[in-house]
Amino acid sequence: MKRTIVLMTALLVQGGIGASRGQTLATPAETSAKSATPETRSAAALALSGEPTFDEGSERRIGEAIQAYSLIEKLGGWPTIPAEAKFAIGTAGPHDDTLRLRLVMTGDLASSEAKGPYDAALAAGVKRFQARHGLATTGSIGPRTLSALNVPVEKRIQQLEASLQRVAAIGFHFGPRYVVVNLPGAYAEAVENDIVVRRYRVIVGKTDKPSPTVTSEIGNINLNPTWTVPASITKNEVAAHMRKDPTYLSRMHMQVLDSKESVLDPLSIDWSADKTPNVTVRQEPGSWNALGQLRIDMPNSYAVYMHDTNQKNLFSDDYRFDSHGCVRVDNVRDLAAWLLDDTPNWARPEIDAAIATGQRLDVKLTKKVPVAWIYLTGWMTRDQIVQFRNDVYDQDTQLLEATAEEKAFFDRAGEQTAKTRSN
Repeated sequence: MKRTIVLMTALLVQGGIGASRGQTLATPAETSAKSATPETRSAAALALSGEPTFDEGSERRIGEAIQAYSLIEKLGGWPTIPAEAKFAIGTAGPHDDTLRLRLVMTGDLASSEAKGPYDAALAAGVKRFQARHGLATTGSIGPRTLSALNVPVEKRIQQLEASLQRVAAIGFHFGPRYVVVNLPGAYAEAVENDIVVRRYRVIVGKTDKPSPTVTSEIGNINLNPTWTVPASITKNEVAAHMRKDPTYLSRMHMQVLDSKESVLDPLSIDWSADKTPNVTVRQEPGSWNALGQLRIDMPNSYAVYMHDTNQKNLFSDDYRFDSHGCVRVDNVRDLAAWLLDDTPNWARPEIDAAIATGQRLDVKLTKKVPVAWIYLTGWMTRDQIVQFRNDVYDQDTQLLEATAEEKAFFDRAGEQTAKTRSN
């Protein structure tokens, strides 16, 4: 049976389904250890692939990936790596062949390499697997890698099916230049002529405050923006800070405004836990601002946007789900310069100089750029590499359950209609 699986999987790999073994893979997690600058982090991300996560062929390719993984399912799925398994380069272990077979089945290792101890070739296959799953490409089997290896093929198919439904329903209007944020991947891509020319680490919504899926157009760049604190944050967070420390608002460079935009004395406000202050809190422009020094405006019904941050250290984290719903972008000035490429007199030096003045300024793009925040936990790029990410918001399960309930409802309705007609 194992021989049959290996041979069938080899056919899948030859057909292009799996990982590209000719690529040199490096993740931002590896490179950030060498350098923590925004430019090197973005460069490391771009080195992964120039293929967009989302383009006009995504729906078709995800369908192809489902077919390939369904074949693996019919063959009995891939083997489970025991939790107690230990792997070390140069040391033969009882589970080395099991790991090799697991990687062969998803194209991360050539079928000719299906046997043998843990060596450099097997470590390279592990790196390919890790890169496809958004893991640090260490080439060694840690808890996260082992967990990803042991996700059953049925679960991977479900991820692809949920992603297929979302892609089919999104109705996004691609242009020659567009921006995509894949929320589970915590990356933003600037796509030009079907190639990713910029890729940035982003921080997206917490699991209890998820970033929404949304499509819009970017029309303005706000330099030295103010931040109007959402009412929910004012009630639940600002008020709590003020009860503990009456100097909090002044220290955070925040003003309290009434309905007519008049400035109020923070100490005149009742910040009691059972009260909802009928005021607006606004943070002044500056390096302390929660939006940082640049905001990318993209009108939408959720009132979310992309922006800079005054907590840039968070971009070095592997787990980047820490916002209230907006998307914080690493090296956001670089993205702004790309967005303003067609706008005269607004290259990177001009952006930096305008920010240095400290004055708030809105810069209008000559041509609006489409933007989509999407939720794909499984997809396949044009180079035939199948990618997976964790379902951080548990939305795949919810979507598939809702789809199953809807199908069951219409099946019952169809059966009832058929009975009525037969009577």
